[in-house]
Amino acid sequence: MRTEHEMMKMIIDFAAKDDRIRLATLEGSRTNKNISPDAFQDYDLSYFVTDMDSFKENDHWLDQFGKRIMMQKPEDMELFPSELGNWFSYLILFEDGNKLDLTLILINEVNDYFADSDGLVEVLLDKDSRIEAEVIASDRQYWIKKPTAREFDDCCNEFWYVSTYSGSSYPRMWQSLFTCYALFRKYSKAVANGLGYEYPDYDQAISTYTESIHKQWA
Repeated sequence: MRTEHEMMKMIIDFAAKDDRIRLATLEGSRTNKNISPDAFQDYDLSYFVTDMDSFKENDHWLDQFGKRIMMQKPEDMELFPSELGNWFSYLILFEDGNKLDLTLILINEVNDYFADSDGLVEVLLDKDSRIEAEVIASDRQYWIKKPTAREFDDCCNEFWYVSTYSGSSYPRMWQSLFTCYALFRKYSKAVANGLGYEYPDYDQAISTYTESIHKQWA
């Protein structure tokens, strides 16, 4: 497996040599200094380009990143609709085990990109000095925070209501459902007690309902 240094050098060198690529960023877990490195972390990369179509004409240019075992192009699939708008992505598994999630973004969308970023982003290359303020990767958006009483209630409401779709004629499925109930009940009550929130009555109502369905159909 190629090292992180080898992969990053290849990624940056490729961008530096291609005039169509004006800006390159790294996103995701590899920018997060608060977690331990993992050899199997994806390389989440974005190239901001002046011309998208020339890249999409064929995939030969991707050969420079290494031999591929498999690749997905989500925005070029029929079964699953695109979620990235005008962006175009390549999800690549290489023969050496490295994974690259590469997204092409038109350069005029750079402001939208940073506005919607989760904070885990690092600028690798900025040929035109477009990024004026220093970009410091932060995982603040993923910090655990105290839920409001309404958020807690909404979470409980969602769990208990959706659980009513789990009925089955298979005994093991019922056992799994009731185990899930017990776990959710245990920890949601602990949260309610710890935060001084009221534990909602969805538990009793849905547990009674589910037991009746179980007796009737299981």
